[in-house]
Amino acid sequence: MRQPLRRHPDSLCFAATHIEVEVARPHAGSLVLSYVVTGRIGDLRMPPVTAAARSDELWQHTCFEAFIRTSPDAAYYEFNFAPSTQWAAYRFDSYRSGMRAATEIGAPRVEVQSTPECYTLQASLELARLPGLPRDAPWNFGLSALIEDTSGRKSYWALAHPPGKPDFHHSDCFAHEFY
Repeated sequence: MRQPLRRHPDSLCFAATHIEVEVARPHAGSLVLSYVVTGRIGDLRMPPVTAAARSDELWQHTCFEAFIRTSPDAAYYEFNFAPSTQWAAYRFDSYRSGMRAATEIGAPRVEVQSTPECYTLQASLELARLPGLPRDAPWNFGLSALIEDTSGRKSYWALAHPPGKPDFHHSDCFAHEFY
């Protein structure tokens, strides 16, 4: 089932009109995330597709993100996927604390497709080796996107937003449970 992302009320976006994310677990320990952006795709700032590689600070520009944990106040993982097919994976001990690269995960497969009105990024991950995500427990997701248009304006999209400025790490953003 697709989950709609909501634009943060303090950010504007004239290029993207709608963003949805479909979450699938084809088998225990795997995850497929499909982000679908509709709007004037030519007005989005999208880096060119390059060789897939781990890279930091992807969130500075158009980036699709997933935050996953098993319970409130638990350690969590952050995954970033760029339109270039670059990616990042981090583990946090608690809210914005104890960040480190999640080196135990293998490279995800990131595929992109684009038309003038629709952009899709699909990321397939194998998460079986991540100690903080037991395969037999429900996972809580925070799904989000940072969208940058060609003027440099950024908008922040998530399942839910906490009060105040955009903060994808906030507990309010973990608004989807999946078994």
